[in-house]
Amino acid sequence: MNQQGLQPPSKSHSLFITAITLIAGLCIVAGLIYVFQQPPAPKPVQGELTVYCAHDSVYSEPILKQFEKETGIKLNIRFDTEATKSLGLTESLIREKDNPRCDVFWNNEILGTLDLQSKGILEPYKGQGYERIPAAFKHPDGLWTGFAARLRVWIINTNLITATPQALDVIMEKENLDRVTIAKPLYGTTRTHYTVLWQTLGEDGLKDWHEEMKSRGMIIAQSNGQTKNLVAQANCTIGWTDTDDFFVAKDEGRAVEMLPYRLEDSEQTICIPNTVMMINGCPQPELAKKLIDYLLSERIEIQLSQSTARQIPLGPVDEEQLSDEVKQLKVWASEGYPLMQLEPARQAALNWLKAEYLQ
Repeated sequence: MNQQGLQPPSKSHSLFITAITLIAGLCIVAGLIYVFQQPPAPKPVQGELTVYCAHDSVYSEPILKQFEKETGIKLNIRFDTEATKSLGLTESLIREKDNPRCDVFWNNEILGTLDLQSKGILEPYKGQGYERIPAAFKHPDGLWTGFAARLRVWIINTNLITATPQALDVIMEKENLDRVTIAKPLYGTTRTHYTVLWQTLGEDGLKDWHEEMKSRGMIIAQSNGQTKNLVAQANCTIGWTDTDDFFVAKDEGRAVEMLPYRLEDSEQTICIPNTVMMINGCPQPELAKKLIDYLLSERIEIQLSQSTARQIPLGPVDEEQLSDEVKQLKVWASEGYPLMQLEPARQAALNWLKAEYLQ
């Protein structure tokens, strides 16, 4: 196994890591200020469907515009910011609970969806799209349905080590982990990752693991994108990120490979779907059902799998239309930890993370 590049970091390496972390942190703060200073969404227009969308607009907007063109239903779309992931839209839906403006929420993760579920903000709907999605990825009463997922993965710089589980073990057994990186777990899918660990390791187990990783020098990046960059640019050797970020680096021609992140005891993966849901008391419930069924169709799951993000179909699809990469991801996704079990851990883990990073 090639151990090249695993020497102790130089002073310039440390300064570089510190500088980009500080810059990214300022961007996060600016994004949060922007979200919470935004005015309320415009009042709904009769016959117009209001959609809040946390999924990246580069992937979601073409599909939503396609729906408009094919159905003639006008959409009023509100996207989230990259800095705050789905937080801004989730907070808006909570504030608007007694006077809902949104009809359909297309979320790009699960924890915010579970929060909305717990607050009674979601309306059950079991349409034809719901029926094709496996039980592990949908609410039993139809409050939300998952589709087009991503996986938590190791991203590995193959100029520095070989992409094997054994090589990962060698790195993670080192006393110094300053060539290992993970995004700050307060937001996005890294927060889901930590919530799964809270649920599986227990509160004390996760806190002990987190403190050990930090004490051994693990780099806490500001986002999955920054994690990807640190590894792709050989400032770190390995990191935890999502499949969509991995493919950005891969498509840029970087020397990277991925392996699925697996829970230590069960060997399960962490598969995080998009989720779609109707808002309780929404202005346009019948139009909302049409969009939900559209997004949960085989056709849209295939379209998202053929995007540069290679999102993973959860329902049955024509396998001949999937790339070999997505076929492999689909196998790993089938081994995913059941995320509906995260509801008891969700708020407790978030409270700890806020105390850890915001106080």
